[in-house]
Amino acid sequence: MTTPTIKLSSGYDMPIVGFGLWKVNNDTCADQVYEAIKAGYRLFDGACDYGNEVEAGQGVARAIKEGIVRREDLFIVSKLWNSFHDGDRVEPIARKQLADWGVDYFDLYIVHFPISLKYVDPSVRYPPSWNSEAGKVELGNATIQETWTAMESLVDKSLARSIGISNFSAQLLMDLLRYARVRPATLQIEHHPYLTQTRLVDYAQREGIAITAYSSFGPLSFLELQVTKAENTPPLFEHETIKSIAAKHGKTPAQVLLRWATQRNIAVIPKSNNPARLAQNLDVVGFDLESTEIEAISALDKGLRFNDPHNYDLPVTIF
Repeated sequence: MTTPTIKLSSGYDMPIVGFGLWKVNNDTCADQVYEAIKAGYRLFDGACDYGNEVEAGQGVARAIKEGIVRREDLFIVSKLWNSFHDGDRVEPIARKQLADWGVDYFDLYIVHFPISLKYVDPSVRYPPSWNSEAGKVELGNATIQETWTAMESLVDKSLARSIGISNFSAQLLMDLLRYARVRPATLQIEHHPYLTQTRLVDYAQREGIAITAYSSFGPLSFLELQVTKAENTPPLFEHETIKSIAAKHGKTPAQVLLRWATQRNIAVIPKSNNPARLAQNLDVVGFDLESTEIEAISALDKGLRFNDPHNYDLPVTIF
C-alpha cells in the first residue's frame, strides 16, 4: 500500500499517515517499528523525550538489513527537547539522537515545545524530562529565535532535511516567520474532534506549513489524567456521531477519526501493536467522508486539551 504524501515547503514529500512512538515501550519498540515497516508504514515520529530512539533505530536497521526498505524510503522524525534550546546545545543533541537512531540525517527535526528549560547534560539525565537535576522545573534563557537559528544550521549541515515546530500558538508562529531564514515545514499539534484548533490550522496551512495531528483519538492516550474524567466527555470511539458515521462507511471509529484529519490534508501518527489495527490505521485514504459528516465531527469541538503541562502538575504555562 502506497501512502499519499504532503509536499512540504522544503520540497520533500511527507507521508500523510505515520507511526507515532510516544508511549511505545522499550521492550517492544524495535519489534513494533519493524512490524510497522512490514505493514507499509514509512513515517516514524519519535523524540528524545520518549526514551525509545535506540530501540526504534534497531527496528529500522533490521528492516533495512532484510531488504524490506532502504533508508531513503523512510521518513524519520525526531524532536528537540526543551532543555537543549541553547544555541550551542542543539547540534550536539541532534547528533546524539541521530546516533541513537543509527541514521545520518533526520527527514524532519522538530522543536518539541516553545519553551526553554535549564540544560541538563545527557550523562546526568536521559531521556531528559521536564525536571532539572534538582528534580524541579527550571526555565532556561534561550529565545525561540536563538533556538531556531541553531535548527537552521542543521539543515545547512544536512543533519536534517526539514525542520519544524510543535505545540506553537499562532502568535508564536507569526513571530517565528518574521525572522526564519528556513521556514518551518510542519507544525505538530494536539488535534482531534474535541480540540479542532481551526484558526491555528487554517493559518498554518495558508502559510504553507503542513499540520501533523497527534492524539487523534482524543482522551485515549491520557486515561491516567483526571481531566479526562472531570470533563464528563465520552471516548471518541464510543461517541454516537463517530460510531454512526463508521457504521455507514463500514469502517472503524478510528479510521473515521483519522480520515476526518487526512481528508483535510492533516497528517496523522497513530500507533498500534495489533496487526489488524496497524493495517486499518494505514488504510484511511481509500474512502471519503461527506462534507456534512466532516462538519458533524468538527462540531464536537470542546476546546478540550489533554497534553498540557498543567495536567501533569507542572507549573509551565504554554497554552
